[in-house]
Amino acid sequence: VGHCHPDIVKAAHEQNQLLNTNSRYLHDNLVDYAERLSKTLPEKLCIFYFLNSGSEANDLALRLARQHTKHEDVIVLDHAYHGHLTSLIDISPYKFRNLEGQKEWVHVAPVPDTYRGLYREDHEDPVTAYADEVKNIIEHAHKRGRKIAAFFVESLPSVGGQIIPPAGYFQKVAEHVHKAGGVFIADEIQVGFGRVGKHFWAFQLQGEDFIPDIVTMGKPIGNGHPLACVATTKEIAEAFAATGVEYFNTFGGNPVSCAIGLAVLDVIEKEHLQAHATEVGNFLMKTLKEQQIKHPIIGDVRGCGLFIGVDLIKDQAE
Repeated sequence: VGHCHPDIVKAAHEQNQLLNTNSRYLHDNLVDYAERLSKTLPEKLCIFYFLNSGSEANDLALRLARQHTKHEDVIVLDHAYHGHLTSLIDISPYKFRNLEGQKEWVHVAPVPDTYRGLYREDHEDPVTAYADEVKNIIEHAHKRGRKIAAFFVESLPSVGGQIIPPAGYFQKVAEHVHKAGGVFIADEIQVGFGRVGKHFWAFQLQGEDFIPDIVTMGKPIGNGHPLACVATTKEIAEAFAATGVEYFNTFGGNPVSCAIGLAVLDVIEKEHLQAHATEVGNFLMKTLKEQQIKHPIIGDVRGCGLFIGVDLIKDQAE
């Protein structure tokens, strides 16, 4: 919502003067913030865990998925990056390919990129073709005695090249993953909070009939303040609580963080930032497409709201 936004500075300062504690102490801000966030999400995603960073959120999402499914394996997209913890480097091909390589419990699916991926715009049904790649991975894993805990994906792959997955892809993948006893995790850390303009969450671009099992949030959530969140279903949260090992995070969801989170949501609403992302994004896309006509080096311009990619190429045909 902008550098040193006065409303955010004020909310942080006022709460700092009153109280900041670890989150074992009850405080209204935490409940108020969870309620406000829940209004932006499908009803089924009604349990919230607060943390300090997107990496912490993704790590917790992994733990939730594994506890709920009692499975270990994770399917990710090629080139994905999900965070800097050891557990997340392991599911980030963007990183692990330069480090210790791929673990046996990690499976890499092709990015659903219809511009330069396996199945392109001229394919008769790229949605099914890309989803079938995930189905094949699951079948192959089962033959080796492996079991899928989760399909872990950024709602719009960013490090992978600002990719907009074709609508319907998530639904088909979720079907295969659920059938295998796994859950669908949508990483909204970079693309959530109205950045895509027409929707508050990027996974909503796939259609109203799609609801992930777990959603992770970070980056813009606190406008630079360390704050993150995992939203999930009662069923998954109950399986996690059943271990008797309670979830605890010293400063995740502390009163100051929650005051800032609430202020961010206020600003997004008050300053119509979703409409702004749509309008400015459309203008930028239009002007970039005008450049594309003039310059053969620009192969593709794609995006939604203020999430835009320009693909620079050597050869139009290839």
